[in-house]
Parts: sequence; structure tokens; C-alpha cells
Amino acid sequence: MSHRPSSILVIRHGAFGDFVQSFAPFEAVRAHAPQARITLLTTQPFVSFAAQSPWFDTVLADPRPDWRDPVGLWRLRRILRGADLVVDLQTSRRTQTYFRLAGRPVWSGHVPGSALPHDNPRRDDMHTRARQADQLRRAGITPVERADISWLQGPSGMPQDRPYALLVPGAAPHRPAKRWPVARFAALATAFEAAGIRPVIAGAAHETPLADAIRAVCPSALDMTGRTDLVGLARLAAGAAFAVGNDTGPMHLAAEMGTRSVVLFSGDSNPALTAPVGRMAGQVSILRSDDLARISAERVAALLL
Repeated sequence: MSHRPSSILVIRHGAFGDFVQSFAPFEAVRAHAPQARITLLTTQPFVSFAAQSPWFDTVLADPRPDWRDPVGLWRLRRILRGADLVVDLQTSRRTQTYFRLAGRPVWSGHVPGSALPHDNPRRDDMHTRARQADQLRRAGITPVERADISWLQGPSGMPQDRPYALLVPGAAPHRPAKRWPVARFAALATAFEAAGIRPVIAGAAHETPLADAIRAVCPSALDMTGRTDLVGLARLAAGAAFAVGNDTGPMHLAAEMGTRSVVLFSGDSNPALTAPVGRMAGQVSILRSDDLARISAERVAALLL
């Protein structure tokens, strides 16, 4: 763009891991136009979290109306119209329709016919971080390497008598193949306890049965599932000696917080496109197997203990 916009709309939905992968683009947009009024359109679970960040002036939940709902579409149209620039980091079929609903404003994204198209023919083969950085460059926005996460830092709330390790046994409920067997997490928790490291289990409230299964084998493990908001989860991860978990949002957050991490990928997802990057070389280790049951607890423990 030839000038700094005075109002910007950023669109980012997705799962939590996808949202965390956009921290650096969020910061780059704010640095590009520090005086602009920047609005984020996202999904409801991320509204409170994003509102605590320094990147946005307003955070709105996308109503995601049915295309046959004229009132809902009118409300969405009001949100989409009026910005000098729209930065579409979601780049989905839905947001392609949003472009038309918004009246074809100055738009950065994958939409054909947009003023600032991300038309790199290799975009679908790029890691999320590289793809978003490339999109920003083509829109005249200088990418940043790492986001400032100081707003997420604070006390973990954990006892300070000994180090602790974060275990993240959950994943998207509709993708069970992405889960390392809970018995392996239990065995790993036992190995951590034997090494003098407190196992701490993190995740959403509906993942408490996984924590129960781990604690049945390792009763000293601390169950924190459903007991933190997203900021609290970031602080819990930042205080951990290391974190182990499936390809899921909390592990992306742990990597972003600088925690030494081992992330387990099944054949259901491709780490070349979506793996957590971390903040320093060697911080994140990726173990991949088409069948996660083939990865032993001993193999994971050997990377950390």
C-alpha cells in the first residue's frame, strides 16, 4: 500500500494452534500501522484472550451466519465494511465469500481479484509461518520473526519445590488418530516422577478423563485440565522445564512461550506445513509416525531426561 491505513480488519479463525501461529503476523500488522484502529474478527473462544494482547483495539466474534440468514449476513456485512485494509489470515472458502460481502475492499489474502493478492503458486506447500510472512510482504507489510509475548508472562501458580513437566494428552475430538496413547503419557509421567520432575497435565475440561487415566498410573501427577484460561495456560507452559504433547493448540502455545517441547505428529497432519516453530533453534523436537502407538515412552523420555 502507498499509505498507512487508519483502520484495519484482521481475520483469523481456525483452531487454537493456527491462531498461535499468527502471533507474529498480528505484531507485524500493528508495527506497520501503530496509529491505526485494528479490529480482529475471530471465533468466540479466542475473543477474551486476544483482547488482552497489545495488537488489537477491538476484538469481535465472527457470528458465522448461515448464508440463508439475511439478518446475520447484514450484521456480518457491517463488521466487514469500513476498514481501509482487510488482512485475511484465515484464507478459507468462507472468507473468500466475505470479500464479496464486504464490497471488495482493499484486501490482502488468497481471493482472486483482491487488490493485494497472495498469489504465490506455492502457497499451499509452505509452512504456515512462511506463507503468512510471504502474504504480508506482498501487501507491503514487513514481517517480524517473533512476536513480543511479554503480555503473556507471569507466575505459573505452580509450587516451586521442584521442576515440573507439562503433558498435553488431548487433541481435536474428531481426530483421534492425532492422539498418542494415554498409556504412553502415563508411562512418561512415571519416568518424570522418578527423575524428580512433577508431571502436570494440561488441556480442556472435556479432556479430564485422560488426566484421570494418567493419574491412575502416576497418582502424583497434577491435573490442570479445565483449570486455566488461555493466558494461564501460557504461563503454565512458560514455567515448565519441558512439555510433551500431541499436535494441538497448547503445544503450539508452549513452543511460542519458549518451552523445550516434544510434539507428536501422526499421519493425520504434516509437520512440514504446521509444526510449532519455537523461539530458538533446537527448542522443539518433532516425532512423527503414521501410527502414534509405534512411538514408545522411552523414546520420548530419551529426548528430555
